[in-house]
Amino acid sequence: MKTIGMIGIGMMGHGIASNVAKHGYPLVVLAHPGNQPVDNLLNAGASQVSTISALAQQADIIILCVTGTPEVEDVLFSKDGLLSALRPGTVVIDCSTAIPSSTERIAAAVHGAGGKFLDAPMTRTPKEAAEGRLNLIVGGDAALYRECLPLLQSFAENITFAGPVGAGHRLKLLHNFVSLGFSAVLAEAAACAARADVNPEVLVDVLAKGGGAGVILERLRPFIERGDSSGFRFTISNALKDMTYYDTMASELGASHATASAIRETYADAYDQRATGTVPELVALLAQPASTH
Repeated sequence: MKTIGMIGIGMMGHGIASNVAKHGYPLVVLAHPGNQPVDNLLNAGASQVSTISALAQQADIIILCVTGTPEVEDVLFSKDGLLSALRPGTVVIDCSTAIPSSTERIAAAVHGAGGKFLDAPMTRTPKEAAEGRLNLIVGGDAALYRECLPLLQSFAENITFAGPVGAGHRLKLLHNFVSLGFSAVLAEAAACAARADVNPEVLVDVLAKGGGAGVILERLRPFIERGDSSGFRFTISNALKDMTYYDTMASELGASHATASAIRETYADAYDQRATGTVPELVALLAQPASTH
């Protein structure tokens, strides 16, 4: 089996790595202070290296799962980055969320260095990552996608081939705009309901029987009803990043994005109040008097 290298063992990356190892792939991970504990990966047979060049020497396919565009660009373009060590034929799969115009530049650079590239951003949460049930949206060469599909299936439940390089990241940003937009609308409605002394369980019941039904309501329901944010661990900082990326993409395309800009400002205000918070906590932040946010 091909050796898989992973850069970025955070909450999502750890789940990916665990399932890659579980399916028998030889795995090598890059040591980094931001990683989740990797003891279980090492116990499952994975190895750990301290430099990108050492990882590139061992890996046939390298999965990136870092925060966003600046981090992806740093991994590739820094002095001792991946481009300087990439072996011909190596496949780079970027599971991060990124600005599509940057993705296209990165893909061109990887191809210029003799490698191959897919963008394969994820949806769902760390829970599904740990279960091997992520959704992936893949952009790149169709033949390369088919070649990598068994690996992708080791950690994903639903996989959509979106088209050429960058298509995965474009669709991921469209998806997250809708998802985070619904979250912001629902959080603002729940906050208003709280200030109006509306019973939260009644609010959720009415929404669930009407136009508010859906995945986002079910994700936010535990917090609206009883203040439990454990089931939806997507951070406000990541929401702000994704909305900023969507705003950038829409601006570059000349597309209307007034609604997206307003939603981005909602997350920016929330970030200023509680940078380490998660999206469900937006309900509590918006329920404060308007002068405080």
